Amino acid sequence: MAENFQDREKIIVRTSIIGIAVNMMLAAFKAAVGLLSNSIAVVLDAVNNLSDALSSVITIIGAKLAGKRANSRHPFGHGRIEYISALLVSVIVLYAGFTSLAESVKKIIHPEVPDYSTVSLVIIASAVVAKLLLGRYVKGVGKKVNSASLVASGADALNDAIISLSVLASALVYTFFGISLEAYVGVLIAVMIIKAGFEMVMDSVDDILGKRTENELTSEIKKFICREPDIYGAFDLILHSYGPDRYVGSVHIEVPDTMTVDELDQLERKVAGDVYQEFGIILTGIGIYSHNTKDDELRQMRSDISRSVMSHEGVHQIHGFFADKVNKTCSFDVIIDYDLKDRDAKFSKLCDEIKAKYPEYIFNITMDIDI
Repeated sequence: MAENFQDREKIIVRTSIIGIAVNMMLAAFKAAVGLLSNSIAVVLDAVNNLSDALSSVITIIGAKLAGKRANSRHPFGHGRIEYISALLVSVIVLYAGFTSLAESVKKIIHPEVPDYSTVSLVIIASAVVAKLLLGRYVKGVGKKVNSASLVASGADALNDAIISLSVLASALVYTFFGISLEAYVGVLIAVMIIKAGFEMVMDSVDDILGKRTENELTSEIKKFICREPDIYGAFDLILHSYGPDRYVGSVHIEVPDTMTVDELDQLERKVAGDVYQEFGIILTGIGIYSHNTKDDELRQMRSDISRSVMSHEGVHQIHGFFADKVNKTCSFDVIIDYDLKDRDAKFSKLCDEIKAKYPEYIFNITMDIDI
């Protein structure tokens, strides 16, 4: 795992350096074109390239800090620093957007006439191609190594290609028709930058706050765990992210009520080891749900209650069922759709229904969260 993280860091750094080199070159060319042709749109596009280069620098710093070894103060490592670096990149993009908007509005109020040459148009057109290639490359690498900063930088580069294309279009309109759209295109560029910045901020905040793990991953892990013949189901899988691809989690497994403690111990160790080998995820806790297998009456009770609960609209799952015939107690969890208008009323109704069917039992029913 350590080698994988080191390789990932090298890929992020290498890709970011390429981004810095391309953006600095484009910024220099565009700044020269913008100043010589008196074009605010081209100058703002150059500023945007500089902000992209700075974003790549922050991405490198974030990747380096995130790769630091775990210590007594941060026992789960420093991977979450990447989320902070992605947020900083987003703030830079927002700042560039608002600055560009202010300058463009000034040019609308006090317009200046641009003057494009053939060389200028060729450089702008080349920038469009360069940004398209850079954006696809950076975004592709970002997805491959699961780097939010690289994905954001790649998406930003693709947006820049569209922005540069709009600048080129306004230059051609002025060259052939004498109509100056510079300042208005500058406003459009600024709005696009601000929009992209806000989206990047929201993505970064989601990562920092802790968002729902992708259903594809959790489903794959549960199916993998259930390949064990003694496991009837895997539930309540919780994964805590300590950086991209760095998860620590816990899960409940449902096993026969005939298993002994030593058998459970062996099973838990095997599940934890197999999940780590397959997914690189550390399961710090494996809870146990006991499955009634020794009594036909209790098996029938389970089947009847499951049918009754699942017949309610908006109920996704019932799990963790266990009934004690001697003490007349029964426990299980129910997952109800978050989008249901009145989840509490639905839960109360199904609880009353179950208790009415089995008045001799004391029920402990929990409305679980859908994770």
